[in-house]
Amino acid sequence: MPSKTDFLLIEDNLIDQFVTKKLLKKGLNINPLFIANNGKEGIEWLLKNLNHSSLIILLDIQMPIMNGFEFLDEFAKLAEKINGKVEIFVLSSTLDTDEIRKVKENKYVTDFWSKPFRLEILKNTFL
Repeated sequence: MPSKTDFLLIEDNLIDQFVTKKLLKKGLNINPLFIANNGKEGIEWLLKNLNHSSLIILLDIQMPIMNGFEFLDEFAKLAEKINGKVEIFVLSSTLDTDEIRKVKENKYVTDFWSKPFRLEILKNTFL
């Protein structure tokens, strides 16, 4: 993992935000973690912060205002404007096979992780 990697968590659930923040701090010593409460806030954050050498987005699917799928649609429109490498990991507790298939087929999604994800997943992915 590049040393200048930023993390953006797009998640509406405060408990999931807290748990993810703790896992990233404990497992990867990631601090700060940028947080958006829905996809719309995530897009707005990206538009203000287009210059990253490396960005990891942790994206929930089910959120109010703009869900994860809508975020991915908007991300596709601005992907080429982002300077640097972006990886999107979708975090979800969904058991809906159609949603999981749709996530895995999206060309901007690096991987799908079931919530709650474990510290080992972070370490195996980023270390």
